[in-house]
Amino acid sequence: MRVLVVGAGQMGSGIAQVCATAGHSVLLNDVDRAAIDRGRVSIERNLGRQVEKNRLTAEAAREIADRIQPQESLAARLDADIAIEAASEDEQLKAKLFARLDEILPAHAIAASNTSSISITALGAATGRPDRVIGMHFMNPVPVMKLVEVIRGLATSDATFATAKRFAEELGKTAVEVNDAPGFASNRILMPMLNEAMFACMEGVGTPEAIDTVMKLGMNHPMGPLELADFIGLDTCLAIMEVLHEGFGDSKYRPCPLLRKMVAAGYLGKKSGRGFYTYA
Repeated sequence: MRVLVVGAGQMGSGIAQVCATAGHSVLLNDVDRAAIDRGRVSIERNLGRQVEKNRLTAEAAREIADRIQPQESLAARLDADIAIEAASEDEQLKAKLFARLDEILPAHAIAASNTSSISITALGAATGRPDRVIGMHFMNPVPVMKLVEVIRGLATSDATFATAKRFAEELGKTAVEVNDAPGFASNRILMPMLNEAMFACMEGVGTPEAIDTVMKLGMNHPMGPLELADFIGLDTCLAIMEVLHEGFGDSKYRPCPLLRKMVAAGYLGKKSGRGFYTYA
């Protein structure tokens, strides 16, 4: 398969890496050429760790990296069988990207979104091929996590679903079918838990360390909810909570005021060096 990945951040570079590892040719696109370069450095660093652990040979790592080529522009038609969008969690931005992908992709190509909460039906409606639009929600970090939520929009065809599911499985992932609803299954369940941990922190129930320790030792979670929120990105957490709140119209999905305040301050978690914890 010839794969176009749109967005070269943490998720996009991870998706590019697993696609190339499975033998696919990958075009890695971003509006910022520097982001593409950073994505490639991240991929090469990840592959280098695999070499150090004797999970890959140096030659195999080079071959994987060589399958990923930069694609700076979406201005002209591109020869790809599937495009996977991994841009910021912003519905208007994603809809514009899908409209553009509809113009530049071959007629047979599938347009998939790695969105973690936004309606696949709405993204499909921005194109002239809603039957070939689908959600493929990878988990972070992509090279490690096995799950992919495969989300049908209202118009997604059975053939598109079958192709996307098979493609995810070829990447070594477990593909789980989910219907189109705010937050899908994963974030509809996960994000309210993280949001409630933020309320508990804001209300002085416990420090971030105390809240995370309770969940790690008491519930056997590998990572506490506030540490996990930092890892995901507090801006992303806020965007997902806003989709849930708007989509369901239920106050139980109201984003925590502390979360809003931290995002406004630029405290976005690990990627900015500060969130509920500080990072070197």
